[in-house]
Amino acid sequence: MRKFNCPNIVVSKCLGFEAVRYNGAIIFNDFIEKLKSYVNFVSICPEMEIGLGTPREPIRIVISQERLKLIQPSTGQDLTDKMNRFSSKFLKSLKNIDGFILKSRSPSCGIKDVKIHSEKENIPSIGKGAGFFGGKVLDLHANCAIEDEGRLLNLKIREHFLTKIFAFTKLRETIKSGSMRQLVLFHAQNKLLLMAHNQKELRNLGKIVANHDRNKFEMLAKEYDEHFRLAITRPARDGANINVFMHALGYFSDELTSREKKYFLKTLEDFRKKKAVFATISGIVKAWIVRFENEYLQSQSFFYPYPEELIEIIDTGRGREI
Repeated sequence: MRKFNCPNIVVSKCLGFEAVRYNGAIIFNDFIEKLKSYVNFVSICPEMEIGLGTPREPIRIVISQERLKLIQPSTGQDLTDKMNRFSSKFLKSLKNIDGFILKSRSPSCGIKDVKIHSEKENIPSIGKGAGFFGGKVLDLHANCAIEDEGRLLNLKIREHFLTKIFAFTKLRETIKSGSMRQLVLFHAQNKLLLMAHNQKELRNLGKIVANHDRNKFEMLAKEYDEHFRLAITRPARDGANINVFMHALGYFSDELTSREKKYFLKTLEDFRKKKAVFATISGIVKAWIVRFENEYLQSQSFFYPYPEELIEIIDTGRGREI
C-alpha cells in the first residue's frame, strides 16, 4: 500500500467545521468530510475574525470611485481595511500550506464568482470577481492548489486538485530532507505525471536535477519547486494522458494477448470520446502493473497520485471553467 503524507489545507470554517455562516448555518460537504481523514485542515472564517458575529447582517462588495469596498449595507459599515489587514496578516503567517478550499460566492472567501455591486441601491450586480480574503489568497499563495467547494464538484477539477495537493506535500517533504538523492528520486517517480502535464517543464526539471553547474541544494530545490508547480498548474489534456497510457502499454506489449490490447485501445478511444473516465483506464494499467510486477510503473505518481480511497467518478457537471 502506497503511503501519502497529509497535505496542509486552509478551508472556510463554514464548510463542515462550525456554524459561522451569516445566517448561523453550517454547510456540510461530502468531499471535505471525506478529506478529513487524509489532510490536515486549518479552518478559518475571515468575517468572524474581523469581529462580525453569527448570525450577522450580510456584507457585499461595492465599487465606489473605481475602488472595491467591503460594505455591510444594513449598518453602513465599511469593513475594507479590517478585512485587508486581517487577510494579509493571517496569510503571511502561514507556513507549509499546500492548498485552499474556500467558500464560493462569498464576499470574503470567494475566488472568482463573487458579485460586485454598484453603490446605487436596487441595481443588479455589475460584475464578478474574487472576495477580499480569497483575492489575497490568490495574490500571496498563487503557487498552492486553490479551489472553492463548488468547482470541486467537477470530476476533472477535483482530480487535478487532489493530484496537486499530494504532489506539493511530497515535494515539500522531499525538499525538507535536504537530500539531493531524494529530490532525484522524486523527479523519477513523477516523470509520467510531468509528461502528461507539461513536456517542456519535464525537460527543464530534468536539467535542474542533473545539476551540471553544481549548485547548492537550497538554490536547486527552490528552482525545482518553482518549475514543478508551474508544470502542473493546469489539468493534463486528455490527449496527453492518452499518450502516457500508450507509453505504459509498451511495457506490457510482449505479455498481453491481442484481445487484451484491443480492449485497452477501445477503452482509450472511449476515453477520448468522453465515454470513459481516467480512473477506468488507470485501473486497467494498474492491474497489469500488479500482474506483471512492473516496479517502474508501480513507482509512478501518474497512476497513484493520491490515496485510492479518494477516487470517485461522480461528476455533477458544475464548475467546468478550468
